[in-house]
Amino acid sequence: MKKNFFLFFFCCCVIVVTAQSNACIRINQLGYTPNGLKIAVLGSNEKIAAENFAVINTANNVVVFTKRIGADFGKYGPFVNTYRLDFSSFGKSGNYIVRVDNIVSPAFTIDVSVYDGAADFCLRYMRQQRSGFNPFLKDSCHAHDGYTLYAPVPDSTHINVIGGWHDASDYLQYSTTSANATYHLLAAYRDFPTVFKDEKEANGLDGKNHITDVLDEAKWGLDWLLKMHPKDGWLFNQLGDDRDHRGMRIPKEDTNFYGRGLERPVYFCNGKPQVRGKFMNNSTGVASTAGKFSSAFALGSAIFFNIDKAYADKLYHKSITAYALGLAKPGVAQTASVLSPYIYAEDNWTDDMELASAIAANKKDQSSMLDNAYQYALKDPITPWLGADTAKHYQWYPFINVGHYELAKELTDKRRDTIIQFYKEGIDRVWQKARSNAFYHAIPFIWCSNNLTVSFAIQCYWYRQLTSDNTYMPLEQACFDWIFGCNPWGTSMVYGLPSWGDTPTDPHSAFTHLKNYPIDGGLVDGPVYTSIYKNLIGIQLFNADEYAAYQSDLAVYHDDYGDYSTNEPTMDGTASLIYLLAAQQSQATKEKHFTYSHGGIVRGDSTKKEIALVFTADEFGDGLPVITKTLQEKNLKASFFFTGRFYRNKKFQPAIQQLYVQRNYMGPHSDEHLLYNDWNNRDSLLVSHDRFNADMQNNLSTMQHQNIMVSYPQYFIPPYEWWNDTIAAWSNKLGLKLFNFTSGIRTNADYTYPEMGNTYKSSEWILQSLKDQQDKDANAFNGAIILIHTGTDPRRKDKLYNRLNDIIDYLQLKGYVFKRIDDLLK
Repeated sequence: MKKNFFLFFFCCCVIVVTAQSNACIRINQLGYTPNGLKIAVLGSNEKIAAENFAVINTANNVVVFTKRIGADFGKYGPFVNTYRLDFSSFGKSGNYIVRVDNIVSPAFTIDVSVYDGAADFCLRYMRQQRSGFNPFLKDSCHAHDGYTLYAPVPDSTHINVIGGWHDASDYLQYSTTSANATYHLLAAYRDFPTVFKDEKEANGLDGKNHITDVLDEAKWGLDWLLKMHPKDGWLFNQLGDDRDHRGMRIPKEDTNFYGRGLERPVYFCNGKPQVRGKFMNNSTGVASTAGKFSSAFALGSAIFFNIDKAYADKLYHKSITAYALGLAKPGVAQTASVLSPYIYAEDNWTDDMELASAIAANKKDQSSMLDNAYQYALKDPITPWLGADTAKHYQWYPFINVGHYELAKELTDKRRDTIIQFYKEGIDRVWQKARSNAFYHAIPFIWCSNNLTVSFAIQCYWYRQLTSDNTYMPLEQACFDWIFGCNPWGTSMVYGLPSWGDTPTDPHSAFTHLKNYPIDGGLVDGPVYTSIYKNLIGIQLFNADEYAAYQSDLAVYHDDYGDYSTNEPTMDGTASLIYLLAAQQSQATKEKHFTYSHGGIVRGDSTKKEIALVFTADEFGDGLPVITKTLQEKNLKASFFFTGRFYRNKKFQPAIQQLYVQRNYMGPHSDEHLLYNDWNNRDSLLVSHDRFNADMQNNLSTMQHQNIMVSYPQYFIPPYEWWNDTIAAWSNKLGLKLFNFTSGIRTNADYTYPEMGNTYKSSEWILQSLKDQQDKDANAFNGAIILIHTGTDPRRKDKLYNRLNDIIDYLQLKGYVFKRIDDLLK
């Protein structure tokens, strides 16, 4: 029986459902963050007469927000009429429902903590998929793997390849999906290390081992990949084949399906077509698998370097030997099938070698490896399914070009713009189709459509990180919302997440079907085109379809054990989701601990004793020698934001170059130090959008002419430290992250001079102010952005920059660590 949380009592009366039985409001069941996009979708078979929708606090039934419903997007799936309900501007934490007439959404939460623990929750499914020792069963399985096929030794030679993860609800194990899953887990740890907890031992059982659980899980994958690449020149592509499908059983109860006792076949990567029942697969090389191995090993080596040096060195060597195989045998290595026509028919490989080259560039021959990566990137610029209506099963794996992100992060020349443009064009192809329906959904409904949806959301996220361009944020959010219930069926696609929601309960899984074991955190395949569903072999529903009212000629989804096409969880899809959930939690954590004002950040993480020293300049630069010397002596990095005319001033250029060479952060401060908005009426703009853009572009161009790299996102502090929400939005569109100094810290008063009367603040007064704040609160400057002017009016003789050494010594004594602004606010 489905968990049912669709019935609510409102004003002590049961909600009356409209005559159209499928009229409904779909929401993200996980919830929304206060500053994030918040969209619900209303679907009906009748035109909606109401003009407004309401957000209602479930604690007291009070309407807290209303807004016009907006345009009818028309037919989508089972609905004749669909509408987007945008309540993004409402951000008060609490529990709510959305109502239109008598149509009521499920309850949802708005809070900065709504995604906390979700990524760790999905790790439960990864542990449950372990082969070898399985911590969920507390028993071992598949302990006899395996015997070789196609290897340069006699067929049926035994080789130890015990371990890894079962691919899905069957127990096959594929190198491609395992390497991709391993990579995503490693990347999740690298990019969001504070998201994950340490509650498990390395074997997956309860306990702590001082390594976060996501890294334990990634190492489980790495250890198996090492076995599948046992020596130079040897690489195996899969363990088991579709003879596995002859019967459902718990893995420790595995039976003899292969004719060699409990051993399973392990297929060697020979770069040639291999058995596929009456057919052969279309393998043409090894690079698609070798590239995935190499990138996982290289990233693993970098991460484990400070944890286990010997292990890291081993991974590094294996990354090189796997990469060499990819170079020697370009082409794709498809999977093998014996009984059925269904395989992972991968058709691209240069994306895998691009990723391997980009990751390896961190360790070896950086320039040449980046050149290699770029050449591979040009051969696979836009993942072919983006914007298309269909693709073969796993044809363009791993669904997006991961290498573009890693390469763009490393490049500092014009090639970076080219790579980012590839991402942008692919996203825009989807956007041009998605924007025409209320769900903003244009992912092909092929097998594993949820995997494509998650991967595409990650590409949108990576594009946003590389550029600070939020143009496609609504599309990115729509993909995330789709996975957790904002879809025609109104169900989360993740088993047990959220625990109170409508989630799969009868997946195509032996664990649930035979033993009623939960498969917490498993991402199911997701909807397929109705035309595909009707032509699949062996599909049979065993229970009444609770989503019958929401099936359509477009696509179907069934929470039924018998539907292996839409309701089977996959290991690699879940691993990708773990990365996406970690990204969501990390962003929400910033909302929790960062401080914002008028669209700009004014304080970093308030839980960390970290500080950024920021220096600005337009006209005066008399402090440059002292500041540069002090930072060098203290071995500290700071952040400098200069106007275009300051950068162009030849007398300042030698010092600017010295600061840049010393790896301080250099950023823009507007070209002509414009006052953007009125001092007394903050909402009153004094510049046009065109003037703002032209001025900023001049500032950035001047930096580039001074050979100072402009990288995006580019941090930017506004002139006069004065701005409003419109300026923040305009900045965002240019890829600029607007920030300002932390309010209450009076170091910025160093611009004053005695002739200004009571406004003047001496350096001694400013230092004492810092000490007074610290005495009142030991964490007064956690995440603080401290601004000092690089030079001041000659009438001020008492220069604060001459006391920079004292400021640094005092704050370090109080336990604060100094960061560049990009590190403080990342």
